[in-house]
Order: sequence, then structure tokens, then C-alpha cells
Amino acid sequence: MKDYPTSMKNMKQLERKKAIDIANALLADGYPYDRAIPIAMSQAEKWYANASEKEKREFVKEDNPSKNDQHDVNERSAKLINANEVVKHTDNGWAVMTEGAKKPSEIFDTKKEAVAAAKGIAKNKRSCVKEYRKDGSLID
Repeated sequence: MKDYPTSMKNMKQLERKKAIDIANALLADGYPYDRAIPIAMSQAEKWYANASEKEKREFVKEDNPSKNDQHDVNERSAKLINANEVVKHTDNGWAVMTEGAKKPSEIFDTKKEAVAAAKGIAKNKRSCVKEYRKDGSLID
């Protein structure tokens, strides 16, 4: 908690703890440092905004993350690091998912929201967004 990137200095302490934990897991999965940090920060901000007070209290009690922590390594992650983000319509709404992933990362009510989220993810990953019409055809 004392050795973290400068970009995390303005985060709330608990949010920063979560970001460090996420970043360490991403690094273990093979993400390069310059990609892992912004992704971890974004995900930690979302977690903090949506976590219940109980979740936050429980996370406070957990040991601080360390570079030596063991993380489950997802072998598919290395393939998905550079993959494009896809926006497509599903029965549940507009899905945002990494190309080649089995499940969407998020589902939105509107395509506009989904495209904005996909662009944010793609920017962090330095990849592109593939946008599909409701009928399933790709927009060039």
C-alpha cells in the first residue's frame, strides 16, 4: 500500500487497495504494466461505486495486496489482452465483450451506452471496437 504508481495517489485508500490487487492479478495474467494500471484503476473505481458497505468492510479487513500474492492465472487472458471489444445486441440488451470471450463484460439498455463503454475499454487496451447492428451485421 506504500509502493504504488503515482497515478493512484488521488484514489481513496480502499479504492487504491482494490486497484493494486486488481493490477497485481492482471500482471500475473501477462498484462503489460502500462495497460494493467489504467484497467485496474477503472475497475476499482467501479467496484468502489457499486460495492455494498458490507463488501467494503470485509475488504478493509483483508491483508493488503503484495507483489508476491498468488493469483489464479487465466491462460486465456494473454490472448484477450490485445483483442478488440465487440458491441452486439443480445436478448438482454447491448453486450460489450472482448472478441473471443465467452461472456460479455457488461450489458446495457442502449447501444449508445454500450459503445461508450467499449470505447473506454478499448482505449485502455489500445485495441479497437467492432460495432454490430441489431440484425447482427458488422458496421464498417
